Amino acid sequence: MPIAEQISRDVMTAMKTKDERLGTLRMMKTAMLKEEKDTGKPVDDATAVQLLMKLGKQRRESIDQFEKGGRADLADKERAELQVIEEYLPKAPDEAQVREAVKSAVAKTGADSPKQMGVVMKEVMAAFAGLPVDGKLVSQLVKESLGA
Repeated sequence: MPIAEQISRDVMTAMKTKDERLGTLRMMKTAMLKEEKDTGKPVDDATAVQLLMKLGKQRRESIDQFEKGGRADLADKERAELQVIEEYLPKAPDEAQVREAVKSAVAKTGADSPKQMGVVMKEVMAAFAGLPVDGKLVSQLVKESLGA
């Protein structure tokens, strides 16, 4: 079942059962509907994953800001939303898989200096197309491998 359709069904179920995840599910569905309206095409799974990754990134940034500001209550709310969002994302590759992809990309591109970091990053991100990959982790591992 497509991700967007699954979210729509889960919104209906959450409304009937008075599930606490309803607000987050509605926010996700709204993002899908907005994308559909903007592009004029139905949201496919690849687009849905990109939208959910964007929403997840926003939540992670909010968590960091709230923790820095001493607002643990708001950070916990954002964590709960992030957990719901991540339920709909495919499983992210672990650090070992990312490290292997970086090693492969460095070998494939022949990169040997930090100036070529963008080329390697592009190659690694292409290898994980359609999967939620932590860009900060990829960047860190590419820097390590290129000696930056």
